[in-house]
Amino acid sequence: MGFDLEAAVTFAAANARNLDRRRLHHLLGELPGQAVTAALDGYRNPDGGYGWALEPDLRSTTSQPVAAMHALEVMAEVRDTGPRPIALLDWLERHSLDDGGVPFALPFGDTTGSAPHWMGADPGVSSLQMTAQLAGHAHRLARHRPDVGGHPWLAAATGYCLGAIERIETAPHAYELMFALRLLDVVDAPVLLERLAQFVRMDGPTAVEGGVDGEVLYPLDFTPHPGTASRKLFDAGAVAADRGRLAAGQQADGGWAVTFAAYSPAAAVEWRGYATVAAVAVLRDTPG
Repeated sequence: MGFDLEAAVTFAAANARNLDRRRLHHLLGELPGQAVTAALDGYRNPDGGYGWALEPDLRSTTSQPVAAMHALEVMAEVRDTGPRPIALLDWLERHSLDDGGVPFALPFGDTTGSAPHWMGADPGVSSLQMTAQLAGHAHRLARHRPDVGGHPWLAAATGYCLGAIERIETAPHAYELMFALRLLDVVDAPVLLERLAQFVRMDGPTAVEGGVDGEVLYPLDFTPHPGTASRKLFDAGAVAADRGRLAAGQQADGGWAVTFAAYSPAAAVEWRGYATVAAVAVLRDTPG
């Protein structure tokens, strides 16, 4: 595998949130999905949305689009068969704008420990970056849940995203580009995928404009899943080299780090647990 799986599990036991620890054990076939969603329920609000720092850099208790994104990510991973996904899509439908898009963040008053970019978001403007993340995870879950695939929110959100992507003429922000590509991997839009892929550096890191010094995204950030349309656009040697880079990024304590700056000490620890689950998933699925 090229990395120390036992050390990664040990790191998660010592440092990761209960949710990410359970996600890792589910990934390894050691826990049922219900054990993961039980941990996810701790972040759920009565309105059907999610908050409570499910996004480590947004520590508000309030339901937020980015927390919904993380919740959908987990639901897709475990193929959640319960009522949570539809309740969450209903929540997203209530908080979408007229064009079908979702704002980057909603207003919240409990701002302690939250990064400024969440507090400064305009709730009246749809965000391609946020909506593409949400729709991408929903489409992955929809492969196993016809009721998710048929939900009116998903159709409207996907339509907004495809329209916004069609209008892109110059290189978008790296994170917007990454999440848009991931969405295009789960919808049938090969022409848009090839157009957008021209903005990705295929053989090395893509700098994140406005990020901290050294903040970059790598090829496997843009195409984390094997067998996808985007993966076929990358040279096999470049993918293998990036897999080696990711495996070599395992730290002495067994975990992985992120290249961006966490906004609080708690977030710094939580991001490392999240990053470790993501790294193990990509390394497991991408041959060395």
